[in-house]
Amino acid sequence: MPSSATGAAVIIILGILTAFGPISMDMYLPSFPELVHYFKTTPSKAQLTLSAFTIAFGIGQLIYGPISDRMGRRYVLLAGIAIYAVASVLCVLTNSIDELIIARFFQALGGAAGIVLSRAIIRDLFDKLEGARALSLMLLVPSLAALISPFVGGYILKFFGDWRLIFWVLTCFGVIAFILGVLKLPETHPSEKRTSSSFSKILNDYISVVCHRRAAGYMICGGLSFATMFAQLSGTPFIYIEIFGVAPENFGLLFSLSVFAIMGGSYLNSRLVIRFGVRRMLAVGTTIALIGGIGLAISANYGAFGLFGIVIPVIIFMTPHNMVNANATAGALEYFPHIAGTASAMLGFIRFGTGALVGALVGYFHDGTALPMAYIIACCVIGSAAAFWFLTGDPLNDSSKSG
Repeated sequence: MPSSATGAAVIIILGILTAFGPISMDMYLPSFPELVHYFKTTPSKAQLTLSAFTIAFGIGQLIYGPISDRMGRRYVLLAGIAIYAVASVLCVLTNSIDELIIARFFQALGGAAGIVLSRAIIRDLFDKLEGARALSLMLLVPSLAALISPFVGGYILKFFGDWRLIFWVLTCFGVIAFILGVLKLPETHPSEKRTSSSFSKILNDYISVVCHRRAAGYMICGGLSFATMFAQLSGTPFIYIEIFGVAPENFGLLFSLSVFAIMGGSYLNSRLVIRFGVRRMLAVGTTIALIGGIGLAISANYGAFGLFGIVIPVIIFMTPHNMVNANATAGALEYFPHIAGTASAMLGFIRFGTGALVGALVGYFHDGTALPMAYIIACCVIGSAAAFWFLTGDPLNDSSKSG
């Protein structure tokens, strides 16, 4: 385990690298309606730029995880960041919505290295409970990025009127992340711990991960919880801006309420998980999400409370977002210390694959109301809670709490 000073520095750097996902998705959310008009396309086609990103984010993690188990974390991570930066430039140069979808795919393929290897590095450095705490603290950084990004995107559109400038900003972020990785990130997976690999061994490792009942339960729990975020990312720009008439530059104000809630839940988890354990915190998190998700479906169905009938339930189910995902990650990775990169990759693939599917479903069922998003989110929180309670063992008997 690293010293407190070294550990804090690594957590901050990993948090920045983990921000590839939220900054790349959230900053351009206010431009969704603009993309529809600019490329003369449909809302569902514009939402495919988000779905393509999430699909590639999942696929990329399947690639980087086992490679890092064999070759180490640092250089694999830097290669991924370089791909991200180049693909961000390609996003600027696109001339059609189809080209943008393809460029977003490769942008995510590179950015996936940041999140999968950050989780693996946490597993390299910390045990289960300290890892859950470190993950909660690390996730504060991408939560902050998610808070700032819609404001940045909205005001870029307001003052410059050009969605392409958003991708120039993302290019700069990739370059800065690459420099930080080169200068500050240590190698945490030394050669003596690295595993030899072949296609058959990688396949067998993945099979062993997904066939582990408790680990699979944690992954499904976290994956469906994670998917609720993509459902609201796909749905809320159109709901807030087009249905309720919120100005694109003000979209970030409503979005920030959810992000503040996520950060609060993340900080609370970092303070309480050592005392109460991973499973008890997951019990609390999945219950809060369940209340918010079902409340959203009811509110959207009756439509009695207008805009805030959507905003308030979204805040409720997003509050335990990092609480659920940090603990589900720690719970799943506990069983695979020898192939942490591979296990982290499968966990990430399940999360982003589920997120891509859910985001695409929100776009496919788009009918000019909040109902498709609300019903899909309700199904996700029910499934997340069910996976936790029925697949991970006794949810309230956390034998690891005492170490």
